[in-house]
Amino acid sequence: MEELALLILGAGWSATFLIPLLQSRNIAFAATTTTGHAVADVPTLPFKFDPSAPEAETRAAIAALPRARHILITFPLTGTGPSTLLVNTYTETHHTTNPAPAAGFRFIQLGSAGIWQPDSEYQTTPENNNNPWKTRHSPYTTTNPRAIAEDELRALGGCVLNLAGLWGGARTVRSWARRVAPTKEAVRGKRSLHLIHGDDIARVVVAVVEGDDSTSTEGVWERACRGQRWMVTDGFVYDWWALLAGWADQGEVSGEVTEQARWVFELMREEGVRGLPRSMEALGRAYDTREFWEAFGLVPLRGRV
Repeated sequence: MEELALLILGAGWSATFLIPLLQSRNIAFAATTTTGHAVADVPTLPFKFDPSAPEAETRAAIAALPRARHILITFPLTGTGPSTLLVNTYTETHHTTNPAPAAGFRFIQLGSAGIWQPDSEYQTTPENNNNPWKTRHSPYTTTNPRAIAEDELRALGGCVLNLAGLWGGARTVRSWARRVAPTKEAVRGKRSLHLIHGDDIARVVVAVVEGDDSTSTEGVWERACRGQRWMVTDGFVYDWWALLAGWADQGEVSGEVTEQARWVFELMREEGVRGLPRSMEALGRAYDTREFWEAFGLVPLRGRV
């Protein structure tokens, strides 16, 4: 079986950006969905990973997958066990005798930056309470089911990309306004927002695939991926109040200001906020992802909304 460069397990929203970029770079890939339906006009293979299924059934399903050097897991794995099951079973059923020092399969998990929550136990220290900035090195909620599975994957040599708010294509940030801020009290509680566009997620994955040198330890995988967890945003820290106020003209009636924008200005008076955006300290949580973009040799293509 010829080895592909990339296998996408669970081709969903992110694959609509990744697949066209892979095609434009002539990178050999395959993708799976639960039903085998086409994504970005490309047929996919039917595959569903169920850790609770009988061992023989799970093994057969994984063994039927094509062999690829990089395996991108887009669906969440949770708790102890699933990461080990998927990695070990795939490795056992797709074993290669490649003798290169950096040989082996590379597993990449798309995770969520939500594991760095402001109400986590680590926030109780004065140092953390007074510092809104968080990096990939900051303590996170280790008891989060997704974090548990991600840590398990990293222990097996995999890489985790903890993504911030996903947007692009059908996902428009403005459409979230009514859902997240339906009342004035809801707006009062909205602070920082972090985002990453689908185009940039695709660029990062391609950078890993193209920068991986299978004959040495100098490629991007050994340098920046193996066993690593990265926090991924577009480098901006957005203020929800500033966004809502900036979308004041998006009301149902032309020329009328949205309710959310009115509430923002009422709250600014009530809470003594003199201008927008608010300070990082007022926003409470700010992600610093400069290290990520430097490590992968990229600059975000799609910043701001």
